[in-house]
Amino acid sequence: MPRKNVLPLLGKPLIVWTIEQALAVPSIDATFVSTDDEEIAAVAEAAGARVLGRRPAHLATAEAPKIPVIQHLVEQVESTGLLVDRIVDLDPTSPLRTVSDIEACIGLLTSEVDTVITGFPSDKNPYFNMVEEQPDGNYRVVKQTAAIVTSRQQAPAVYSMNASIYVWHRRTLGLGLWGGRVRLHPMPRDRSIDIDSRLDFRLVELILQERLGSG
Repeated sequence: MPRKNVLPLLGKPLIVWTIEQALAVPSIDATFVSTDDEEIAAVAEAAGARVLGRRPAHLATAEAPKIPVIQHLVEQVESTGLLVDRIVDLDPTSPLRTVSDIEACIGLLTSEVDTVITGFPSDKNPYFNMVEEQPDGNYRVVKQTAAIVTSRQQAPAVYSMNASIYVWHRRTLGLGLWGGRVRLHPMPRDRSIDIDSRLDFRLVELILQERLGSG
């Protein structure tokens, strides 16, 4: 969806929903937006976020990985003299999260945890109904257990990441997503839609209308 971060969602640009959530969390001391786009920067600043320069071109492509973008922003923040102790990454395309979801993720980041992610209970399970091709051309369940799993209820719980909230210590950001000790905050499906299409956008709009009583 072109320009989706500034598309109006119930009267305000999509990115503003996330900025307002960040500003509403008492333990988030400052809210920054990384972008290479002048319009997004202006919208973000008007909503109360800070924009420190523009994101370099090599970090502004569709293929650019998340961690280097965050590292670049953190270095920008630190160059202003601010001390960064913890990073809370909120994707603008996931506006259905709640402030309590953000606070729960921050609460999970202890000295024994390096990274916190979010996800929802997956509707497909690699122990039961996800299969992959084997070297011999046959298909088998992706993950095996000692006992044969004959129903979804017997399968170990698995989650689909929803790309909504990520939290790191500054000292553990370099570990990325999987290089350290990771905890997950589960969220329901109706707070886990990541807007990637017009259908996603419409679903989010309908859910927000119902949540706000404006449907």
